[in-house]
Amino acid sequence: MENKVDIFDTTLRDGEQVPGCGLNKEEKIIIAKALEELGVDVIEAGFPISSPGDFASVKAIAENVKEPVICALSRAVEKDIITAAQAIENAARPRIHTGLGTSDQHIFTKLKSTREKVIERGVAAVKLAKKYVEDVEFYAEDAGRTDNEYLAKVIEAVVAAGATVVNIPDTTGYCLPEEYGQKIKYLVDHVKGIERVTISTHCHNDLGLATANSIAGVQNGARQVECTINGCGERAGNTSLEEVVMILRKHRWLPYTTGIATERLNPISRLVSETMGMPVQPNKAIVGANAFAHSSGIHQDGVIKNRENYEIIDPREVGVDESSIVLTARSGRAALAYRIKRLGIEVPAAEGDLVYDKFLELADRIKLVKDEDLKELVKQHLAPTIK
Repeated sequence: MENKVDIFDTTLRDGEQVPGCGLNKEEKIIIAKALEELGVDVIEAGFPISSPGDFASVKAIAENVKEPVICALSRAVEKDIITAAQAIENAARPRIHTGLGTSDQHIFTKLKSTREKVIERGVAAVKLAKKYVEDVEFYAEDAGRTDNEYLAKVIEAVVAAGATVVNIPDTTGYCLPEEYGQKIKYLVDHVKGIERVTISTHCHNDLGLATANSIAGVQNGARQVECTINGCGERAGNTSLEEVVMILRKHRWLPYTTGIATERLNPISRLVSETMGMPVQPNKAIVGANAFAHSSGIHQDGVIKNRENYEIIDPREVGVDESSIVLTARSGRAALAYRIKRLGIEVPAAEGDLVYDKFLELADRIKLVKDEDLKELVKQHLAPTIK
């Protein structure tokens, strides 16, 4: 399907690179199976050459998770590629992901090489990987800072060598969305054979633009997005899977689809957060604790009257039971009445002003008024009948 966007999840590889958030084999298998249930198209299971433990984890995932493509990362180094192939040899749908830096910054200061030699290494890596698996993805590391004309030469060479997916990473999160989108379009327009392969985005969030850049990439021809649950990853993180999926779902004028079971987003977010020991910021889009919480009186009144006044996503779409009306000193009468009614408490209409005044006094003192506090408040001042 031309407008199907493949979701490539790298939580178990790039996501796991967060300091202190390493996972053992058993934990990786649990998350991999949850990703399978979520409906991701590709799971990047790890970097097998990096350690015996990572090799074992990738091998175990390849043997136990059958629906998605199981991908192993390697550098454009012979031993890396052979080790990756060994780790995924029992996968139902194996992929080797290999590549190297293509920006002048990487070529001259990291690789200590030349532009010509980088193309040679890239081609050799793809050809070697192709001996082991049919599905080979090539990454042009730091493509975001690579000039488009040279990047096109690199991509054209690896496509001719047999790459099936070409990954255009904004490794440092440097690009602006328009700039990154135009980079993808340049490759679509200038690379011979590009129509035979899938273009992939892999954007980092150093400037907070990972999701925006990924969407811009899709709009300009990319059909795979590399991302992580909760946006976890190196430095400021990767593109957030849940954000990309819900953007494509809610902007119905965009003609793109994914195979993600969105009602599983919140549960898998919690699973990854708890397993990695990495809390999700409360105001995180889609899966944050406050994503469907309302504390402003104006917003609360609007949501109570019609949820769509302030919510573009039905919480149930992403696995959240319902919106929450949070009582603070900023809450209005409508929210207070709503919460009292939810508790099964009857307050005479004539006493409404007194309850509201006492509520504001309490809210100013304790900041967040919970159900227990609310019950105690009405008991103290009115002793109403509680059903």
